[in-house]
Amino acid sequence: MLTDSRLVSYYEALRAVRAKFVEWSPAVFIGYNSISFDEDFLRQGFFQTLQPVYLTNTTGNARGDMMRVVHATAIYAPSVLKIPTNENGEPIYKLDRLAPANGYTSAGQHEAMADVRATLFLARLVRKKAVAIWETMARWTRKQSVIEFLEQEEAVWHSRVFGRNKAYSGRVTYCGRNSERDSQLAVFDLQFDPQEVLRLSVQKLIMVLNRSPKKIRVLAANRQPILMPCDTRPCVSVPTKVSAREVERRISSIRSSTGFRQRVSKALAGLYGEEEPSTFVEQRIYGRFATPDDEEIMQKFHSSSWDDRVELLRGLEDERARELGQRVVYLEQPEALPKSLRARLDAWLAERILNSDPEVPWMTVPKALAEVDRLIAGTKEPADRKFLKDVKMFLGDLPRRRSATR
Repeated sequence: MLTDSRLVSYYEALRAVRAKFVEWSPAVFIGYNSISFDEDFLRQGFFQTLQPVYLTNTTGNARGDMMRVVHATAIYAPSVLKIPTNENGEPIYKLDRLAPANGYTSAGQHEAMADVRATLFLARLVRKKAVAIWETMARWTRKQSVIEFLEQEEAVWHSRVFGRNKAYSGRVTYCGRNSERDSQLAVFDLQFDPQEVLRLSVQKLIMVLNRSPKKIRVLAANRQPILMPCDTRPCVSVPTKVSAREVERRISSIRSSTGFRQRVSKALAGLYGEEEPSTFVEQRIYGRFATPDDEEIMQKFHSSSWDDRVELLRGLEDERARELGQRVVYLEQPEALPKSLRARLDAWLAERILNSDPEVPWMTVPKALAEVDRLIAGTKEPADRKFLKDVKMFLGDLPRRRSATR
């Protein structure tokens, strides 16, 4: 497949994905563990091919994650799903284990359509047997719904699954919103007394945010957090001896302190400090939004001739988009580029493929060859060894094949 010229290129594949998503829009795009995994690949792919990075949660679209819904169901309606466990009794939320444990039967796990059907099976099961959980989690596919819920409700349950799939649930109240990134919210865990932090400076609040136990928790409104009204109790929560009256006092002291919420908002903005922009354009995906003028140019780019695309790129204000656009042309129609630019990109590609530095944040031929050798050494199956040796031959021949196409 890697050498079959009849197959579509990366650029063509991402264009087809975008066209299908636009055809379906407006929609809620949902997968299994997709917000933490698939969405990152998708956004990076759109970014590198000059397409709208946030397609799945803008222009009327929203995004969800069935794994988050499963977590919420296990925490708030534990009788609905059978959660398999490992030899240590720890819950397993992998799709290929969870779906069969609940009655799904199909071959081909981890093949695209099989995983889609397994995800759909679980979604229908939860929607049928845990309607309230399904409908609540569906609300959180939209960022604004999360923000409004936290701002309006005095206290809510916030749950998360971490570590070895352990669940944590605690009653929290809203206490701030990042002044520079509006999807990042802060909630105060009501098992703690807020008097210790109410008058702290911004710098000291940053220290609190970095310290455990987490008195102030940070959640992303655009990543479908697990939030429930206080009358929906989790099956497991942190034991507390705090009286209802004391909880009400804590809520009142936090929500009546405008200054505290403002300082928390500033602390969130300063939590990670000023980071130096990466030297690698791919890692600057969230550096800034495209301007309307750049968006218009990028839209024209996809429908223009290759010669015109090269000229259009000159008008881009965003140097990231200009660089990525030049790479698209180079990989699709290199003859459309000026000789000097094509020579620079030849050098870029060679450096990417052959770089001997093991610390670079991408796969190189030397790193791949080392990994294949490790796998060969640990494999006894003849068919696997033959496959790995074929991979090694492909990798070793890659530099020559790249030169032959230039």
